[in-house]
Amino acid sequence: MSNTLEGATLAATPLLAARSFPSIRPGSLDAWAIAIRPRTLLVAISPVFVGASLGFERAGNIDVVAALLVLGAALLMQIATNLQNDVGYTLRGADRGGARIGLPRATAQGWLSVRQVRGGILVVAITAIALGLLLVAYRGWPVLLIGSISLLAALAYMGGPKPIAYTPFGELTVFLFFGIVAVIGTDWVLTGGGGFVTVLAAAAIGCLAAAALAVNNHRDREHDRSVGRRTFAVIHGEAGSRRLYSSLLLAPFLVLPGIASGLHCGALLLPALALPFALRLRRRFLNCPGGAALNGILFDTFRLELAFSLLLAGGALLARALH
Repeated sequence: MSNTLEGATLAATPLLAARSFPSIRPGSLDAWAIAIRPRTLLVAISPVFVGASLGFERAGNIDVVAALLVLGAALLMQIATNLQNDVGYTLRGADRGGARIGLPRATAQGWLSVRQVRGGILVVAITAIALGLLLVAYRGWPVLLIGSISLLAALAYMGGPKPIAYTPFGELTVFLFFGIVAVIGTDWVLTGGGGFVTVLAAAAIGCLAAAALAVNNHRDREHDRSVGRRTFAVIHGEAGSRRLYSSLLLAPFLVLPGIASGLHCGALLLPALALPFALRLRRRFLNCPGGAALNGILFDTFRLELAFSLLLAGGALLARALH
């Protein structure tokens, strides 16, 4: 069945592939880059930076090898999600028609086969599990449980009989796994502890990660409606989607006083330096006519998350130095 769907979908799109991306060769590194979507990997890097820096601020040291293992596992989770999305959209025919505005899918364009990408997912999953087993040496079997649940969520986003991407809970899933689980999990794996400040920071990072998905779903809401996806943007419409993005974008700045107060150091207010950029980004989003113009806002949201994370991490390191 999957092979039939693959063939039918790919047969419908070769002219689009040739016109839009004439330099992409099937099976090439460029094709794999399109499936992996490197620019989205910022959403996996940011929470690790924050969790590791807060752990260092509290404990005074962290194991660098363990931190690198956590970072590697986080990147692999995001890569697995992106590859599964590429395959899932193709097999469900979610790229059909001309209404979709987002970046191309490698399998839908015929640059990679479904079998190739599924093989890539298997390699990524096995590697992630291997890193998880190494991390078990630091904190025991709960690490493997957390990693397994995260990997299943990554694959379930666009896989299985009822993908998360077809529900209104995509942003919530990203908030939980790329915010709460990632930041708190990193801190706990590296230090064996955590605290209220880590929870606040995890919520802040989760909001920014979810904001990026909110832009994506806002951009594609008409196409998503046509293929049966019931995202938050589809259900609540343009106005609701704009409110969601605005809330997710600004909420992280509201928790900064709590983070600074919790660590008794004003250096944790450093991410407030990114507030003017966030306000401009929100204004651009609210005034954007839609369409491909939202792609720039999407990638700038990723950059905002990284900037916020680096400033927060820098503040935590300064707080430790000042103690």
